[in-house]
Amino acid sequence: MLKQHVLEDIQKLQSICQQEEKIELKLNFDMLRSRKQNEVNDFFYYENNQLVGFIGLYGFGNTVEICGMVDPSYRRKKIFSKLFSQALHMCKKREYTEILLNAPGDSISGREFLKKIPCSFTFSEYQMKWTERELEDDNPFVTLRSSLLDTDMKMEMQVNMECFGMSLTEAAAYYGQMKTEEQQNHFIVEYNSQAVGKLRVSYDKSEAWIYGFGILPSYQKLGIGKAALKQVVLQQHQLGYDVFLEVEAKNKRALQLYETCGFDSYHVQDYYVYSL
Repeated sequence: MLKQHVLEDIQKLQSICQQEEKIELKLNFDMLRSRKQNEVNDFFYYENNQLVGFIGLYGFGNTVEICGMVDPSYRRKKIFSKLFSQALHMCKKREYTEILLNAPGDSISGREFLKKIPCSFTFSEYQMKWTERELEDDNPFVTLRSSLLDTDMKMEMQVNMECFGMSLTEAAAYYGQMKTEEQQNHFIVEYNSQAVGKLRVSYDKSEAWIYGFGILPSYQKLGIGKAALKQVVLQQHQLGYDVFLEVEAKNKRALQLYETCGFDSYHVQDYYVYSL
């Protein structure tokens, strides 16, 4: 687990970088707060006791995402390249089969670095925020309940395999990882009392972020996803949270679902596959 002062250093550096380029960095603080002891996922560069460079690894089964930053005042000193080399070494040591590099769509410095390494663009991910509006919970056959450890494991893994293309091994590893993270709630979507989907809500101060939202393909196109989304948005809004989510641009049907429920895109993250 990262110590509090280290998390604060990361947040301070993030703020400096974001203000410089007018961007939003995706650093997954829910995962940073839940790092396992004795497992190296984060790489730091300090100068004069100030954090000026950082890269984090975020593993999901056999896939790992890499995101990082360098203080604008310390760029062109190969700091990011050094950190990236360390991160790649760890990725290869763990034998990840896919390495994804994450950069804000508007980041000039990010694009310049990516031109120098063997990678190719794969997809964009939209960050969306819910704008308050009237939503009716109009489907009594769809309900949300808290996920139960072990009891719902098989179903949640099935959703990750059928909806997100994970292998059995990846789904098992991902399930174990997500259940150890703090400041989040896991929900099961039921249709006529039958478990058919799942989602999780991660909290960051006044924000509630919806992740991993999936309905089993055999139950899609029945309005279940829209009803479940309305319920979780209303629930989190009533608790006083601003509600956010992320969706891949290639999933146009999901994008349209979120838009009809009041979500507006405000930022784009671009993903690149690193050539192993």
